[in-house]
Amino acid sequence: MPEAHLSLQIIPMTEKERLYPIVDKVIDYIKKSGVRYIVGPMETTMEGELDLLFDIAKEAHRICLEEGAWRVGAVIKTDVLPEGIRFEDKIGKYKQV
Repeated sequence: MPEAHLSLQIIPMTEKERLYPIVDKVIDYIKKSGVRYIVGPMETTMEGELDLLFDIAKEAHRICLEEGAWRVGAVIKTDVLPEGIRFEDKIGKYKQV
């Protein structure tokens, strides 16, 4: 399957002081996965094979629970084209990635 985009806003329900450390662990996992990604103020957008991106989103939920969240919400958005899509196609004229 061609390259796709998946944006993940992960929302661990936890004590206020634990929120960002948990999100940081999720972002670290995304980084280690090897996919291209952009961290934004509200979500992280990843680029790669769609099944892999969904696997990463699923693991993000597990990480949050493992780190003590009592509930995990998420907003997931995808963009898939038959020929594939790259960050440069969308934002290349605005930002270098």
